Amino acid sequence: MHIAAANREDDLQRLHEQITQTRLAILVTHNEQGLQATHLPVLLDPQQGAKGTLLGHLARANKQWQALAEGAEAMLVFAGADAYVSPGFYPSKLEEPRTVPTWNYVAVHAYGRAEVFHDAERLLDIVSRLSDRHEAGRATPWSVGDAPADYIASMLRAIVGFSLPIERLQGSRKLSQNRSAVDVEGVRAGLANSPDPLDNQLAALMRQP
Repeated sequence: MHIAAANREDDLQRLHEQITQTRLAILVTHNEQGLQATHLPVLLDPQQGAKGTLLGHLARANKQWQALAEGAEAMLVFAGADAYVSPGFYPSKLEEPRTVPTWNYVAVHAYGRAEVFHDAERLLDIVSRLSDRHEAGRATPWSVGDAPADYIASMLRAIVGFSLPIERLQGSRKLSQNRSAVDVEGVRAGLANSPDPLDNQLAALMRQP
């Protein structure tokens, strides 16, 4: 991922926060079958390995797991809030018309080689933790234990798990750092007043140090 120096994020805690806040990651691999990508939820174990370990599962019918089993390097993309930035947000435009639109965004890329596993106990742990995480806060949260055990066992046979120790992490927080303080505030205010919730999320990020 190309990252301008002003936008580079190296803080491990902030990188981990973006990973955990991203509900659906993109797993990308390449082997003799070419490029493959799958959208999937993952778990982060921040204590396992120097940069953390990512855990998830793929459908057994999805041949991408074979690329992981063969040792191919994988990239997982964690995209955060993003927003179109209009030149009209810049107060400086009144004096300097040489401005163009851009896009602000937050993103993290994680790289590594995964261990693939088929063990039912490990798979059950992953699907249970994923369900518990995304059911949290619901009035009547569903859990894996609510389904018949034989049905869950059959579902586990239809998936393949992976554990990916993170070898490299790249983070980009493109939040108008190349603009003056006045223009940055103009962008933040413009996005905060937008009817688009994603614009509002990006505006909130611009208030963070």
